[in-house]
Amino acid sequence: MKGIVITIVTLILVSNFLYAQEYKIQSPNKKIELSLASKTDDASKKWYLKVDYLQGDAYQNVIPSIELGLKAGAVDFASSIKFDRADKAKLIKETYTAVHGKRKYCANDATERSFYFKGKQGKGLSITLRAYNDGIAFRYGLTGKNGEIIELTDELTSYKMPVSAERWLQPFKTSYESYYPVQSGSVAKGEWGYPALFKKSLGKADCWMLITEADVNGSYCATKLGNKNDQDNYKLLFPAASDGNKVGKVNPTVSLPFTSPWRTVIIGELGQLVESTLVDDVSTPTKIKDVSWVQPGASSWIYWAYNHGTKDFKKVCDYIDLAARMNWPYTLFDWEWDAMGNGGKLEDAVRYANSKGIKPMMWYNSGGPHNGISATPRDRMLTHENRMKEFRWLNELGVYGIKVDFFESDKQDMMKYYIDILEDAAKFKLMVNFHGATIPRGWSRTYPNLMSMEAVLGAEWYNNGAELTGKAAEHNATLPFTRNIIGPMDYTPVTFTNSQHPHITTFAHELALSVIFESGIQHMADRPEGFDNLPDAPKAFLREVPVAWDDSRFISGYPGKNMIMARRKGNDWYLAGINGLNKQEEFQIPLEFLKTGKRYKAVLIADGDYDSAFNTTYLSLAKEDHIKLKWLPRGGFTCVLKEIQ
Repeated sequence: MKGIVITIVTLILVSNFLYAQEYKIQSPNKKIELSLASKTDDASKKWYLKVDYLQGDAYQNVIPSIELGLKAGAVDFASSIKFDRADKAKLIKETYTAVHGKRKYCANDATERSFYFKGKQGKGLSITLRAYNDGIAFRYGLTGKNGEIIELTDELTSYKMPVSAERWLQPFKTSYESYYPVQSGSVAKGEWGYPALFKKSLGKADCWMLITEADVNGSYCATKLGNKNDQDNYKLLFPAASDGNKVGKVNPTVSLPFTSPWRTVIIGELGQLVESTLVDDVSTPTKIKDVSWVQPGASSWIYWAYNHGTKDFKKVCDYIDLAARMNWPYTLFDWEWDAMGNGGKLEDAVRYANSKGIKPMMWYNSGGPHNGISATPRDRMLTHENRMKEFRWLNELGVYGIKVDFFESDKQDMMKYYIDILEDAAKFKLMVNFHGATIPRGWSRTYPNLMSMEAVLGAEWYNNGAELTGKAAEHNATLPFTRNIIGPMDYTPVTFTNSQHPHITTFAHELALSVIFESGIQHMADRPEGFDNLPDAPKAFLREVPVAWDDSRFISGYPGKNMIMARRKGNDWYLAGINGLNKQEEFQIPLEFLKTGKRYKAVLIADGDYDSAFNTTYLSLAKEDHIKLKWLPRGGFTCVLKEIQ
């Protein structure tokens, strides 16, 4: 008996030694529990986070550990820090209105707690944690002598994910133009771009997790994930020295006191991820007081059809006329507008667009030594002085926005460059679209004039090779669960004719992308005849489909297989779905998102008997009804439901 008592006491002591310090916060709805812990009772040892998710009556661990810390040369803000104190947990409760996105009225509601550590050389580290109903966020703070400049040589943040987790990851490219192949059973090692999607099975249900970052600005670089050393451990990595044509420093230089970007994980059921606005919620509130001039809308776009830009004045006018016929407010003059001919110059094209009530936007090369792309105009965005001159000219000319391309780097200097463009453009009430660019990191909340960002393998890749032809349906059905969750996505959708390489998605699938994909400027990519030759119902649909939404609801779906969602504008609902599989299916869609006691006039546009055919049905529907549907392989549908007054 004495031996048993000694053993028990020893086990208790060992347990206390291994897990001596642990601090927990819970999301407002108690669904997510975020813990800060140290594996020893020596507070100078490394600290980590772990995440538990409430399934039924018990919490289950979904992220075993998130290692923490920063390095600044010889100063290690991980193993050489000592716990000092902790603030009391507090509730963050904030509402804000989004100018464009998946939801108009948003809430930033979380439980927050900050922890403080003493480091060497008079410097200190803080870690601020937030637990949201749909995820977690954390960030670092550094203190020391005010104004002191230090170079951070590494960030030690790494996510230890469950071994059994399925994952959808895109191999990293500076343009973020990659596929998200599923990894199930066999896990690949490499470098991965955000967002990174994981699924952990919890028996009767699944917990989904999407890793990304938010509120990055010129005070830090953007990061990526790497698991080359341990397949289940995804460490944050700084950009490569070779990025941006080898221009710019890899290690960020910060001024004390310093606050890092938020590291975020959206967590929950699959629908919670799709509907989440967490990336914007944690980001800095808008810096633009008057946003009345920021007007989301659809645009005609000349590049896709010809793999070229805006050299031909007469073709440019065709796309202006298309926008006018389709009731779209915008047209984009892509690259080559500075070489326009065949009957008119740029100034003539702008005047013609304005005479039709169409607002033109113009393309620019980001220029500078960070890219080797010769397409002009180059360098007009590169300095504050150049931008002031150019933006003043655009105002005088009658241009409403810019598209800036070819950044090719996530280094700190490029993060600052993005922000500088947004701030200067706002002074002249110019809307902005970034291409050849990084992913959204909450900037559309801070600068609502950021309407969209590419950072996606989109429809322009039908120009570049044959691969998208076979992969588009599955890829399209993956993007709503990955890239488009974190912010606006300029995929340039909705094509009925073919570009250099054909699409084999059905016409109804293509039509549905205008709702499935969210972007503050939705560039409708097809040539004029592609829209002009549509039947009346899909043509009428494209004339009125919004691009900014009051609400978005996930109905059903699975990455790579299918997606059905409903979006609301005012009292009207736009229901859409796409099939990512090469098989025909029949199913029913519940309409529980509709108002109780109201009836809706519905126009259902589904697949016809073959890929380019539509089947249009007119219905009267209510909340208790279901829509019965059949879609073709790689098919889709849309349905507009307007409340009957």
